[in-house]
Amino acid sequence: MTNRDWSPSFTARVAEQMRQARKAAGLTVAEAAQACAGLGLAVPKTTITNLETGRRTSIDLAEFLVLAEVYKVPPISLLFPLGTDASVAVLPDREVPTWEAVAWFTGETPLAESAPQGSAREVLDTFRVHSDAVATAAASTRLAKDRRRKASITLDSGRRETLLEAAASYEQLAFDDCRELRVFRQVMRERGLVPPALPADLSFVDEPDPQD
Repeated sequence: MTNRDWSPSFTARVAEQMRQARKAAGLTVAEAAQACAGLGLAVPKTTITNLETGRRTSIDLAEFLVLAEVYKVPPISLLFPLGTDASVAVLPDREVPTWEAVAWFTGETPLAESAPQGSAREVLDTFRVHSDAVATAAASTRLAKDRRRKASITLDSGRRETLLEAAASYEQLAFDDCRELRVFRQVMRERGLVPPALPADLSFVDEPDPQD
């Protein structure tokens, strides 16, 4: 497939995904255009209609992102119809399984060895590891609080003792997880990376240690 053929074909596939997403959201073209304006970017009804009918063979990136938000779908699902198409042409001369296309786009394509530090792929991997660390710390912290709370409201002495033991165990786990998260975020900053904001219940991770 040449670039001349691929570009309009790619846009047509995206436009069809957008049409289906609009229908699934229960929006008319006029309502979609109004919602876009409400988000700060005017996308005329004619633009949406021309895209969906194929009269327009390209799409502005800003319009694409705003429409994805209006339709409440991940932008990547509009690019690559995962679950419905077995393969997709990601480039003029490259057709691959749709899941591989998604992985390529998000930088999750398997690597035989670690990506060089500072490379775009390595930065993506760093933020994914950070996201996992946040989820782990949040889970252990939540479990510790839950066991401590349950221990405080039970009148069964045996059960209370069991819950307190579990709480102590989870609190140690939460302490270790949060400490690792703090170190990881410090390393990110030392590298010049800006870590994402933490959930409110983990905000203490970034607070200075009183003993420092």
